[in-house]
Amino acid sequence: MIRNVVVGRAKDGVTDEQVDAAVEAMRGLRVEGVTLRLTGGRDLGLKEGNASFSLVVDLDDAEAYKAYDTDPEHNRIRAEYFAPIFESISRVQFSLPD
Repeated sequence: MIRNVVVGRAKDGVTDEQVDAAVEAMRGLRVEGVTLRLTGGRDLGLKEGNASFSLVVDLDDAEAYKAYDTDPEHNRIRAEYFAPIFESISRVQFSLPD
């Protein structure tokens, strides 16, 4: 199993509602032939300096990750919801133990 972890920092002036809308758009994503197990949300603001959001997506294998990563709807959501409001987004993918 592959875990994809994404964190991002919003630009100044971005509202909580905009961050929530971006995360919700990802929660609604469906990729044909791929099982997505997605969790995440907006940072609660409990510690100064945190990222603005995090998403965790578990996928069956590297091929499923590649299909997810290159999916046209996924890339539309990135371009329309995430790119305009985040100054930085970092990702890491790693294997989960069986």
